[in-house]
Amino acid sequence: MAFDGIVTKAISCELTQLCGARIDKIFQPNKNEIILGLYLNKKNYALDICIDAQNCRINLTVNSKANPQVAPNFCMLLRKNLIGLKLKNIITFDLERLVILEVEGFDEIDDIISKKLVIELMGKHSNVILLDDTNIIIDSLRHIKELDENYRDILPHTKYIMPTSNKINFLELRSFDEFKSYIHSDTLENLSTDISNTFNGISKSFINAIIQKFNIRELNTSNTEIIFNYLCKVIDCTQTYQLSFEPVKNSEGNIKDYFLVPSEDISSNFDLNFFIDDFYFNKETNENFKNYRNTLLKLILDILKKYNKRLFNINEKLNECNDMEKYRIYGELITANLYRIPNQNLEEIELENYYDNNNKIIIKLDKRYLPSINAKHFFKKYSKLKNALEIVTKQKEDTLKELDYIESVVYELENCSSLNEVTEIFEEISENAIFKEKTSKSNMIKKSKIKKSKLTKNKEVSFNPIKYSIDGYTILVGRNNKENDYLTLKYANKNDIWFHTKDFHGSHTILKIDNNLPYPDNNVLIKTAQIATIHSKAKNSSNVPVDYCEVKYVKKPSGSKPGMVIYTNYKTLNVNP
Repeated sequence: MAFDGIVTKAISCELTQLCGARIDKIFQPNKNEIILGLYLNKKNYALDICIDAQNCRINLTVNSKANPQVAPNFCMLLRKNLIGLKLKNIITFDLERLVILEVEGFDEIDDIISKKLVIELMGKHSNVILLDDTNIIIDSLRHIKELDENYRDILPHTKYIMPTSNKINFLELRSFDEFKSYIHSDTLENLSTDISNTFNGISKSFINAIIQKFNIRELNTSNTEIIFNYLCKVIDCTQTYQLSFEPVKNSEGNIKDYFLVPSEDISSNFDLNFFIDDFYFNKETNENFKNYRNTLLKLILDILKKYNKRLFNINEKLNECNDMEKYRIYGELITANLYRIPNQNLEEIELENYYDNNNKIIIKLDKRYLPSINAKHFFKKYSKLKNALEIVTKQKEDTLKELDYIESVVYELENCSSLNEVTEIFEEISENAIFKEKTSKSNMIKKSKIKKSKLTKNKEVSFNPIKYSIDGYTILVGRNNKENDYLTLKYANKNDIWFHTKDFHGSHTILKIDNNLPYPDNNVLIKTAQIATIHSKAKNSSNVPVDYCEVKYVKKPSGSKPGMVIYTNYKTLNVNP
């Protein structure tokens, strides 16, 4: 469900336990987020205030976030005005998505000072506003100038005006009949929209969740009363801390949403806050992962398209080079028959081709030149194409290698599952000349946000291959090209066994040899080959060939791209993933 007025009230009621806490730290990790560090009863708490349009919320958090080296101006202003003050009260207004943190303390001459931090959680109109004791705006996270669609200014030194709504306050309803009188929907499909648009602080997703919970199939008085009674019960429970969040999972078993339910137990340990914290932290992490991966994938696919176009042009040039012998023959035939050819400009001539049993051949000429000049032009074109053939053949070989590497990066990116893995791929391609221009212009990954992991000869460094265990043997699989190199060429022992799918992009797979165990039998080799297949582009194929050999037979050519190796003394297994 959305972070609506009911959730806001439930979270805020739980936060009232922090009244009396001292504000000792303030951070602003990004443009939409403020974190207040609170200290109460020898414990530290972090209050996360987020005004992102899709994820606006207020809750306690235990998930740390990287902060900029230089604090933004609004963060510095909050530090100046709030640090050292105590949280006096947390105020909510009915089911409004508005929370006011009242704070007070003493100034340098021991006079009492009070401030208010207003948190408006209204989607794209969300804001954090600092007020003085007369409700004059000191500053806000977002400045809003009065427009036709907005009746108030949110600017420094102006009077703060509370947001208003034309919706009905659900808490003022006296009976179900009054509730029903405001419902005008004639179908169940429109009920959630009708209730959300009529009553303040109730989201469509919450009503839909109630409908699903009670398996309501049709709109009638009895079912409408079920919804009304459940809303009343949940709202009443916000005052007694007898609420909990019920996770809603998708078909894959991952939490996709949450649902407020009354509980018999009294929540006194910020259970609601920490559930919301975990939910939104995982949601934002997944969103960032998908956004970063898709951005990087687009960058790489653009490069792939460029190299495919280059390969097309090279093939066109090679096709042209296939005709170079024809131009040499034309030149030789004209030169050999100059005594018979009229010394005048001609469009074409017919000669006997002594390379083809003296069969007649018609040679088109450039009528602007004499036949002897045309012969020189044919020889020149032959020489040019001959030189081009050597150059273009080398270009094709290099381009095919580059394409092979780019496709391996695409495979890695499509199979990565975390932001750190995307970052490692970004770091890998940033070091490669193919991507240098694109990655130098890309700001898709903030280096300050993610700790880099380095691969060195020291085996204790941050190195996280995928691990399997088969019959006591350990199998390691690289997650990207740089890790493949490190796994095979630095980490693995010479007598370990290396696996890789034949003619398919995939990860390097190492079967560790344990001297305390017998040499792996055919069953272990087949199972390891299947793992190598699962971590390759051939994972959906059948009867996949997998090459394997001892690590000592795997070499990396000088100057080759990450993950690219050559190997000898190998055998092949055909397996099904």
